[in-house]
Amino acid sequence: MGNLRIVDRRHESRILVDLPLTVWGVDTKGERFLQEARACDISLSGAMLSGLDADLSSGDVIGILYAGRKARYRVIWIRYDATGDKMQAAVHLISPDACPWRELLPAGSQSDNEASEDVSASPT
Repeated sequence: MGNLRIVDRRHESRILVDLPLTVWGVDTKGERFLQEARACDISLSGAMLSGLDADLSSGDVIGILYAGRKARYRVIWIRYDATGDKMQAAVHLISPDACPWRELLPAGSQSDNEASEDVSASPT
């Protein structure tokens, strides 16, 4: 009973970072927002955002701008941070958008499916 095993359901490795980025979208009141936030945990298909002022809900679509690259993400879950006045959100990349921080991830973080698409796209 003393052995608890935590199972991670993630299919991709994540790296801990502190990336400044810009987030925009429409909040739960139907008002547009544009703000600076931070990504603190990233993967090829998702991230954990912090420092959000906008009131978001699961299922919302937001835009993220990082290093001049834009992508759309769906909000998976939200929670308030320890102070209670800023939100954190887990987000997942919407296909066919490309991951804006791909170059920061280890080379092995590409999925088998994406690797095969890269091979098939090369000229013969």
